[in-house]
Amino acid sequence: MGGYVAQEIMRRAPERVERLALLNTNARADSEAQSQTRRELIRLSEIGKFKGVTPRLLPNLIHPSRLKDEAVAGVVLQMAERIGQDAFKRQQMAILARVDGRGDLPAIRVPSLIVCGREDALSPVALHAEMAEAIPNAKLVVIEECGHLSPLERPQATSDAMRAWLT
Repeated sequence: MGGYVAQEIMRRAPERVERLALLNTNARADSEAQSQTRRELIRLSEIGKFKGVTPRLLPNLIHPSRLKDEAVAGVVLQMAERIGQDAFKRQQMAILARVDGRGDLPAIRVPSLIVCGREDALSPVALHAEMAEAIPNAKLVVIEECGHLSPLERPQATSDAMRAWLT
């Protein structure tokens, strides 16, 4: 959700931002199908099936090769358990309420980096390319063999992209 928050900051207080990095996100509001999926996940969590929600989402979050990797999948499941049902519902409701921000992207005038995993099922490369094309002088970095959680899945590649951009 950090990318959604960063985009909202750019809409409300762009003068407070010197650089913008958008990782594994997109500028579009949910489609009706995506909204319906979120509402179903909220419903499942409300009827006591919260523990079943995260394993259902896991294939959309990480690269298929990491689904059995405890160092990645296990961390995601532990984070979800720590966050809990109520925070999950609040997060989903906030995502459902977000605006389509594509029209705001051309107004961004700070150095911008767009990073995504090649196999990001939630925010595919095409959506990242769309943002990079709309933001003047933005740089797009696609990390190979990576899903939606690049800092967790490919920390060195993500760090390298950030360092190169910052120097």
